[in-house]
Amino acid sequence: TGEPIPVVKHPGDRVTGATLNRNGALRVRIERVGADTVLSRIIRLVQQAQGTKAPIQRVADRISAVFVPVVLSIAIVTFVVWFDLGPAPAYLHALVSAVTVLIIACPCAMGLAVPTAVMVATGRGAELGVLIKGGEALELSVRIDTVVFDKTGTITEGRPAVRAVELAPDAGAGADERRLLQLAAAVERLSEHPLGEAIVEEAGRRDLPTLPVAAFENRPGRGVLGTVEARRVAVGNAALLRELGIDPAPVAARAGALALQGFTPMHVAVEGRLAGLIAVADPVKPTSRAAVAQLRRLGLEPVMLTGDDSRTAWAVAAEVGIGRVVAEVPPDRKLEEIRRLQGEGRVVAMVGDGLNDAPALAQADVGVAMGTGTDVAIEAATVTLMRGDPLGVGTAIVLARRTMRVIRQNLFWSFIYNVIGIPIAAGVLYPSFGLRLTPAMAAAAMAVSSVSVVTNSLRLRRFTPKGLA
Repeated sequence: TGEPIPVVKHPGDRVTGATLNRNGALRVRIERVGADTVLSRIIRLVQQAQGTKAPIQRVADRISAVFVPVVLSIAIVTFVVWFDLGPAPAYLHALVSAVTVLIIACPCAMGLAVPTAVMVATGRGAELGVLIKGGEALELSVRIDTVVFDKTGTITEGRPAVRAVELAPDAGAGADERRLLQLAAAVERLSEHPLGEAIVEEAGRRDLPTLPVAAFENRPGRGVLGTVEARRVAVGNAALLRELGIDPAPVAARAGALALQGFTPMHVAVEGRLAGLIAVADPVKPTSRAAVAQLRRLGLEPVMLTGDDSRTAWAVAAEVGIGRVVAEVPPDRKLEEIRRLQGEGRVVAMVGDGLNDAPALAQADVGVAMGTGTDVAIEAATVTLMRGDPLGVGTAIVLARRTMRVIRQNLFWSFIYNVIGIPIAAGVLYPSFGLRLTPAMAAAAMAVSSVSVVTNSLRLRRFTPKGLA
C-alpha cells in the first residue's frame, strides 16, 4: 500500500499486484494483466519522465566550441604578420610563432576543468555513501531550491515499532507496564501481523521472558486472543473489545490523541478487564529532523509527498519540522505533484525509496533514492544514498556546490592563462622588449596550467560533511 501499517480490505476492494496478504486466505479476480497493470504503468511513467528531461550543456563544451576556431584564426594571423614583418628568416620566425600559439592555447586545462572535478567529487561522494551518476546530477543539484521527501522508508524507518505502553486508569493495583507488554507479546508471538511483530520485538528489546500461549485465536481486522498463565488476554482495536463485552471508553480519549499523533493504539484486555494501551507507529529515523534542519540552513524548502493517510503524514511532518505536506497521493499523482512544483519555477529534488516513488524520482530535476529501497527507485534516481540516511541529501547538495565552485575556478584560471599566454606566444612583446616564447616554453606553461587545474580539483578529496548536521 505504500504505508507501514496494513490496510484492511473487504469484498469488492481493489488490491495491487505484489501486495502482501498478512492474515487468512484471499481470493482475487484479475482485472488487468501485462501492459495494463500498475507496475507496467509505473514503468511507462518512469520512461516518459526520463525521456522528457532536457540535457545540460557543459560550460566547457560551449567555451571550446568558440575557443578552438578563434585560436586557429589567431595562429594564422600570427603567421601572416610575422611572415610579412618579422626578422629574417621571416618564414621560420612566423612558423615558430604560429606553432607556439597553437601549443600554449592547447585547451588541456580547459578540457580538464570539468571532468577532473566531477571525477574527484563523485569518488569522494562514494566514500561518504553518496553515489552520484555523473556531472549532470552535480550541476542540477546546485540549482535545487525544493526538496520533496517521501515518508515511509525515507523519513521514517518503514516498519512499525512500539512507541508507548500505558496502563488503563482502572487497571487495578499492582498493574505494571512491563507485565502488560509481556502478556501482549505472548499472544502476538503467534500472529503474523506487523503490529504484533512490533510488540514482540519491543518485549525482546526489554528482555522480557517468553510466556507460553494456549487457545490462540486470530480475528482478522480486530486482533488476537489467547490464554497466558491461565488468564485470557486480548490484544486489538476497540471493536475487538466491544465484541468481547469490554467497554473501551476509559481509554477512548487517550487512544484518539495517540491516533492524531500518527500512532496506532492497540488495546489490551486481561480476564475481561481493560488493562491498557500499546501505541505502535512507524518511527522517524534518528537523523531525519537534523536532515530537514540542515536543508533549511542551506536555503531549501522541504516538502513531504506521501501515499500515507493525511493524519499520520502531518504528525510525522510536525515531528521533523516540515511545514508543507501532500498526503494520500497515488504514484501517478506523485509525478504530477513534482511537475506542478516545476511549473512554479522550482528546481526540485525528490527523495524516495519505493516502487511507487520511481515516476516522481525520474521526473524530478534530481532524483535521490535510498540505497535501502527498491531497485526500481535506485535505477530511476540520479543520486543514491547507500546508507539510507536522509542526512546524505544535504551532503550531496553541499558537495555539488563545492564541486561547481571548483569547476568555475578551473575554467576561470584556464581562460585567464590563455588570455595572457596567447598574446605573448603571438609575439606582442617582441617589438618592444625582444621577448619571445619558444614552443618548448609554451609546452611547459601548458603543462603547468594542466597540473594546476588537476591539483585544484583534487582539493575536493578533502571535502567533509562536518558542520552540516
